[in-house]
Amino acid sequence: MSKQFDVVVIGAGPGGYIAAIRAAQLGFQVACVDEWQNTAGGPAPGGTCTNVGCIPSKALLQSSEHFDHANHHFEEHGISATGVKMDVAKMIARKDNVVKQNNDGILYLFKKNKVTFFHGRGSFAAKAEGGYEIKVAGKAEESITGKHIIIATGSSARALPGVPFDEVNVLSNDGALRIGAVPKKLALIGSGVIGLEMGSVWRRLGADVTILEGLPTFLGAVDEQIAKEAKKAFDKQGLKIELGVKVGEIKNGKKGVSVAYTNAKGEAITLDADKLIVSIGRVPNTTGLNGEAVGLQVDERGAIVVDADCKTNLPGVWAVGDVVRGPMLAHKAEEEGVAVAERIAGQHGHVNFNTIPWVIYTSPEIAWVGRTEQQLKADGVAYKAGTFPFLANGRARALGDTTGMVKFLADAKTDEILGVHMVGPQVSELISEAVVAMEFKASAEDIARICHAHPSLSEATKEAALAVDKRTLNF
Repeated sequence: MSKQFDVVVIGAGPGGYIAAIRAAQLGFQVACVDEWQNTAGGPAPGGTCTNVGCIPSKALLQSSEHFDHANHHFEEHGISATGVKMDVAKMIARKDNVVKQNNDGILYLFKKNKVTFFHGRGSFAAKAEGGYEIKVAGKAEESITGKHIIIATGSSARALPGVPFDEVNVLSNDGALRIGAVPKKLALIGSGVIGLEMGSVWRRLGADVTILEGLPTFLGAVDEQIAKEAKKAFDKQGLKIELGVKVGEIKNGKKGVSVAYTNAKGEAITLDADKLIVSIGRVPNTTGLNGEAVGLQVDERGAIVVDADCKTNLPGVWAVGDVVRGPMLAHKAEEEGVAVAERIAGQHGHVNFNTIPWVIYTSPEIAWVGRTEQQLKADGVAYKAGTFPFLANGRARALGDTTGMVKFLADAKTDEILGVHMVGPQVSELISEAVVAMEFKASAEDIARICHAHPSLSEATKEAALAVDKRTLNF
């Protein structure tokens, strides 16, 4: 007989495992099914984020940043370091260990919260009395039944038409995290988060990196002033970014990859590289879910159709994260997972899409929340802007990293904060203050009048808020 659960979660990425834990906290009998496996064939919960995304990329970024500092910045601190070398195999091993620690942490959390974990691929088998039968295809095939099903199957890397990932020469984010030696020449298609972060890692380690972007503008979703500041920093570092290109034929050979493209001037160019990372976006992952067996509705993009509360067209079936509409961000998936678990319990789960922060973990880091200046102009919103450069921040000077700025956008009449945009050191941490402020409908003056520790990078946030009223104190 099939094992019975109140809630069955398919997928143990950020949306899935968090949904399972929250549902268990609310008193439900919960199962979570996930097929990710480690090199030994054991379970590796955490989804793309933990295994081949957010977590491993940050580990490599940290290692490469240490290497870059040792080679180029230690001397200004009075530290002599010669003959600094990078052991790529050891760097990758450290990254793998960081991933394993996160995998094991999730398994511990399941045990702590009494979530029953099934290792295998979960798929719909049929509608069942009072719920749905879910088949688990693992080492042994099992059948479980849930009154409520939460689909959290995430997304997969989008490949170029006719250019499949072989994860040897043509790499997705997965292969990009497993390169065994520093390539002499590295090409990337797409200058989004993955392209910039992976390009930064291998550029710091000595690769000649070229990023090809089809759009004519750099980071079109980012506030234009912030994007320009970031582009200047990347150019100075030697990260080659070509905008407005049209990619043509790509040849994958034994010795590398050849990319034919037309640049913004209309010139035909061939780029030869040892490796090619394709980072042109991601697609919702419903492969093997067998949603058609129960009539699950999917849109033309392959995303599961949900309403504002993450309900699908089927009673008792919910979906969260990358597999539904909205930004493909781990923290967005987590918030939806919590909200769905609480809605199942009859509570009022809530996700505010207007205050979801975005971060690109390059150096300088880029972070933002709310609307950009170009969006406000397009919408005809009257606003005030204030900026403050890290060049005038004492802590940034002490760190030796004064690149970038903080920018506030506030309503011209009410002074309510409409958007905060940052580029500079550790802005991935600074952005949270802006998120909290916007969630509580704060004004720029509210932030300007809050005491910030000195010396700290957060003072740049206070000063940018002061700049909205043209009364900065340190610039």
